[in-house]
Amino acid sequence: MMQNLLQTPIEYLKGVGPNRAELLKKELNIATYRDLVNFFPNRYIDKTGFYKISQLQRNSSEVQVVGKIVHIKMVEQKRGKRLVADFVDDTGRMELVWFRGHKWIRENLKLNTAYVIFGKTNWFNGMFSMPHPEMELVADYKKNLRTAMQPIYPSTEMLAKKGITNRVIMKLMQELLRQTGLKFIESLNNDLITELKLIPKSEALFNIHFPKSQELLARAQFRLKFEELFFIQLQLLRRNMLHKQKIKGFNFDKIGANFNNFYQEHLPFDLTEAQKRVIKEIRSDMGSGAQMNRLLQGDVGSGKTIVALMSMFIALDNSFQACLMAPTEILSVQHYNGLKELCQGLGVNIRLLTGSTKNAERKDIHEQLENAEIDILIGTHALLEDKVKFKNLGLAIIDEQHRFGVAQRAKLWKKNEMPPHVLVMTATPIPRTLAMSLYGDLDISVIDELPPGRKPVKTVHRFDSNRLKVFRFIREEIQKGRQVYIVYPLIQESEKMDYKDLMDGYESIAREFPDFQISIVHGQMKPADKDYEMDRFVRAETQIMVATTVIEVGVNVPNASVMIIESAERFGLSQLHQLRGRVGRGADQSYCILMTSHKLSSDSKTRLETMTSTNDGFEIAEVDLKLRGPGDLMGTQQSGVLNLKIADIVKDNSILKSARFYASKILKEDPNLSLEKNLMIKNAYSRLVKNKTIWNYIS
Repeated sequence: MMQNLLQTPIEYLKGVGPNRAELLKKELNIATYRDLVNFFPNRYIDKTGFYKISQLQRNSSEVQVVGKIVHIKMVEQKRGKRLVADFVDDTGRMELVWFRGHKWIRENLKLNTAYVIFGKTNWFNGMFSMPHPEMELVADYKKNLRTAMQPIYPSTEMLAKKGITNRVIMKLMQELLRQTGLKFIESLNNDLITELKLIPKSEALFNIHFPKSQELLARAQFRLKFEELFFIQLQLLRRNMLHKQKIKGFNFDKIGANFNNFYQEHLPFDLTEAQKRVIKEIRSDMGSGAQMNRLLQGDVGSGKTIVALMSMFIALDNSFQACLMAPTEILSVQHYNGLKELCQGLGVNIRLLTGSTKNAERKDIHEQLENAEIDILIGTHALLEDKVKFKNLGLAIIDEQHRFGVAQRAKLWKKNEMPPHVLVMTATPIPRTLAMSLYGDLDISVIDELPPGRKPVKTVHRFDSNRLKVFRFIREEIQKGRQVYIVYPLIQESEKMDYKDLMDGYESIAREFPDFQISIVHGQMKPADKDYEMDRFVRAETQIMVATTVIEVGVNVPNASVMIIESAERFGLSQLHQLRGRVGRGADQSYCILMTSHKLSSDSKTRLETMTSTNDGFEIAEVDLKLRGPGDLMGTQQSGVLNLKIADIVKDNSILKSARFYASKILKEDPNLSLEKNLMIKNAYSRLVKNKTIWNYIS
């Protein structure tokens, strides 16, 4: 019965009608009773106390007073008139003032009748006054369904223009709560409610709109935040479980010659404990009979490539092929060169396929792939073309996954009878909180330590006024045989200006260092010219690389030991961290110098302080998440986290962890939610999935 009532279109609620309904739908996405009850206030005005006039302070705060109007007058002023009423209680006198709407107000004010007034006070000419107060007769005040704390709802300019004020929304909410009689169906089981001391659903919904006290408001918020995050985690965990039950994968139970030979004879350095742990997780996935769907996170330089290669050897040892797809040509060439070097003398056939592969070679690759002569294929989006057919693809590795759309990845599946195992790699550390929400249905592995012998990059912040010292330092480093990056920001909206900054920078560097060779790379160059310039730098024919952020991902020049970031305040934290990861790849001490002007916002200061105090990508990602919020971090189109009605995955991190823990506990005991005690959860879950109210996360 209640469910049907909540599905009622909003226009049938008393006080709405077709015109208002259209506005509410367009502006606030409120189409049904259910949408309205789940439209939560974003702040509250506390009306728990009444003040006597003698208790008022000169701090222009919002207060509530009970008293009577004893006199009304019009006062001439420079422009127009103001209406002034004397308002008294048993302790003193104050003025109520109106600058517009005089006629209507004057006709409706009652003398010598008790009113409750609310508003901001001013101290003027030795007396308190309150402009345009909210007023209600004490008789009406006592009758209304109300709370001492007044909700303030999100609004838009259009709603205000059409007269749908906060007061109107409050009235509609009161009407709705009256109609439903506050009998909302419970959506959590008794175990959860008891264990977490949650207030019932009906009580939570009443107190989120009309809280009876600060304490009840806090309990209502906790209950509704927990519930929202609980159902999201329930869906992600269920999808992961179903994926494992439904989507069968190749069973790679053999660890053979390729893997063992490489591990025992060819490993260039000892694996870190983190790498060993991650390889173990991948081995167990690939041998489980279900399709692996794993996200591998590792900071820049943590050794993801070795983990990727050893995973590919597991596929090879089970007579399958493997592929690695990277977002750019430069990055795929780099993977190819790196893996080729690691596989020397192992008799493994590795090929590279990109947009610029010549036709004859392309044909050759297509044939060899179908004959299973190629073991490992590395490439860009070119791997997704229909002509690219594997004999038996067993493992697909995707690097920097957020640059590929879901549809593109699905194409890799279709290259097989059975979907290959999938390992998604990223060097962009995703805070645990966000990973749990965005990639909750992928299993997550983290490489959280750097290989031994890597020296952390020293990071310093310098103002533009110290430029000459920085130039001196550059000269000293180049004379030691090192190379230097100088990076300029590129912000799409002002491309012309950025291009000018870059060119001005390039000219001043060329003037300052006439004896050094300089490469320049920016977005307006042809790809072939870019590659040529990059290549000169990689081969150490140039000592300085002046560039925009195109070098952010993956370029590996172990000899480059200095990264200078110009206008560092214009970069986001994760970008700064990615750029810093371009140096510190060799055995020498490396440096990152953040150049800024003296004018810095407080967020910029926090970013620069974070960069100079830590090299830990996860710590940096956490700060970034707090500064920018989840939407900006992942790019809004991916960020279902923005669709949350009440929870905030940054501030409510601990509630999120608790929600995931309980969702996982319930599913372990009752995977199909078929036990009697979980019926309420099952019904609520089915309804949410059916109404698509749980964000369908990407993976």
